[in-house]
Amino acid sequence: MCPQQMELLSFPPPPLHTVFVSDRVSFRTEGTQRVISVQGVAFAHYDIGDRAAEAYAMIALFESGYASQTEIARSFGYSARSIRRYQERFEAGGVGALVRPSGRPAGSSSRRSKQRGRDQTILHLKTKGFSNRAIAGRLGLSEKAIRQRLRRLGWQPPPQSCLPFPQETSGDTPLANVSENLIDIAPAATTQQSHSNEETEPVGRSRDPDPLNRSMDRLLAAMGLLEDATPLFAHAESLPRAGVLLAIPSLVASGVLSIARKIYGTLGPAFYGLRTTLVAYILLALLRIPRPETLKEYAPGDLGRIVGLDRIPEVKTLRRKLAQLASRKASQQFGREMARHRIAERGRLVGFLYLDGHVRAYHGKHTIAKTYLTRTRLAVPATTDYWVNDQKGDPLFVVTAEANAAMTQMLAPLLEEVRNLLGPRRRATIVFDRGGWSPKLFQKLLALGFDILTYRKGRVRRVAEKRFALRKATLDGRPVKYLLHEIG
Repeated sequence: MCPQQMELLSFPPPPLHTVFVSDRVSFRTEGTQRVISVQGVAFAHYDIGDRAAEAYAMIALFESGYASQTEIARSFGYSARSIRRYQERFEAGGVGALVRPSGRPAGSSSRRSKQRGRDQTILHLKTKGFSNRAIAGRLGLSEKAIRQRLRRLGWQPPPQSCLPFPQETSGDTPLANVSENLIDIAPAATTQQSHSNEETEPVGRSRDPDPLNRSMDRLLAAMGLLEDATPLFAHAESLPRAGVLLAIPSLVASGVLSIARKIYGTLGPAFYGLRTTLVAYILLALLRIPRPETLKEYAPGDLGRIVGLDRIPEVKTLRRKLAQLASRKASQQFGREMARHRIAERGRLVGFLYLDGHVRAYHGKHTIAKTYLTRTRLAVPATTDYWVNDQKGDPLFVVTAEANAAMTQMLAPLLEEVRNLLGPRRRATIVFDRGGWSPKLFQKLLALGFDILTYRKGRVRRVAEKRFALRKATLDGRPVKYLLHEIG
């Protein structure tokens, strides 16, 4: 490259004491004077002691779109919050509002005393056990403001409390009898009198004083003296995903734990036993964690504190426990017992039963038939699950069809199972869509003692309006009127 071209393409270095705010804005300070330039053109000139002029210049740069708040705050030595405060003052009172009056602000001492009183109130409520949200509701502040104020005041939570050591009758208890001290059968309160004689869940005692360090329980499990770790919950603030614990009462009321213990018994000596495995799987499903492999994206300690342990079971552990349960081939019996439990609890809701099929995509290694999946609008390897739901839409049980059988082929075996659950005399109305339309099938269902509610499939002749008659009835305490036509 010739010297002339080098001369044309060279750029002189920026002047001394030049600060670049963005690719278009820069300013230069000499002595007490500062000049702001936008694309080489002077934009503002002021004395650095004039805070109002500097604030107005920063506001003008931002509102003109020459630089962002973060760029302006970083270059001029302010915080983004200060820039926003200057904007609020300017919008409220113009340039005059940017000038800070001399002397102490009026009412500053009263504000400080008010702040001290509020701090004492926050600390007092916090020591009483109030949550940040409850304190914020009482004082009319946000939860974030309470959390920041406690951090500035240096508040520390009280020492963590946990279950005490089990009391031993003698100091020379042999190690073989430790397992007897770990089991404490506590009677569980039941809501239904018909289930008052069910087996209660054994609740063990932990020998770990710290809920976040379960080394003693893990040692006992390794020695074969512990079948399932007792959940211990430590004090925690802002624990992510802890809201899933609201589902625990529903989980207990469903009877899944007691029925699983009745069917599967125990998984043997283990820290993560049957109860912990089932609770972990159910809570992970509620947290939208579809597969154990997805646990790698979450902190095991945080998820473990939700289930009352020091850490959630690892992927290989959950897989091993699931394979151990599947090897017993008791899933059908487990589903049948769960259905019986639901019928006993909510028998009046099974007067109407809704049957429907749902296609579920298959991602395994086996070769299975393809089925049209509505979500993707493609025919993909999939299975069809047929759900039987009660009057409120809650599931009674679910069956996976063999080779994606149609509803006309699945209705008869499904309702045979329903008849075994309801008993030989109880009638129920079966509701399903036109996928189950088959006059030959209807004869079988009527012979089983079921009423049918569905709609026709294909083109049919319209029924004359004069054949419909007005019928009145009372449903759920509410009078209703229908125009009905019945064909004998």
